[in-house]
Amino acid sequence: MLLGMSEPLYEKDFVRWAEQQAQAIRGAGAAGTNLPIDWENVAEEIDSLGRSQRTELRSRIRNIILHLMKLEASPAIGPRRGWEEAVLAQRDEIEGLLGDSPSLRQEVAGMIDWALPRACREISQNLPRWGERPRIDPNSIQYTESQVLGDWFPEHPAPVSRARAPRPRAQNT
Repeated sequence: MLLGMSEPLYEKDFVRWAEQQAQAIRGAGAAGTNLPIDWENVAEEIDSLGRSQRTELRSRIRNIILHLMKLEASPAIGPRRGWEEAVLAQRDEIEGLLGDSPSLRQEVAGMIDWALPRACREISQNLPRWGERPRIDPNSIQYTESQVLGDWFPEHPAPVSRARAPRPRAQNT
């Protein structure tokens, strides 16, 4: 692959560029040049750059799903703002990742499918540990790609009303 041909792809889609470069390096190594280069390991290192982008995307998607599930299932009111801010931050980072490597977008649905049961298991285990009874069954929660990556948030739960006992009146005697 000519250097001039790979520069635009490097700028347009880093993951695809890394995959193509790794393949080209393996091909050059197989051609039997006499350069003292560890072709296979160089190719593997370049391949790993693309894999690390996938791993980062999958981790960020899982984090968003985990926080969306907390927002939906937890009756807690106090930490909601932090959970929402975590979702927003992860979405911003994902936007950057997909901007650098648009070919990863086709993998998002599969990553959501991978992350859902893991986040569900974590929420199902942790809510009782925190002394919380889930408002809804975490196993019933499903998210679409647009919910995970878009602007969607679950509705806020209605505040639990805590009726106060009437205060005793001071008696005039």
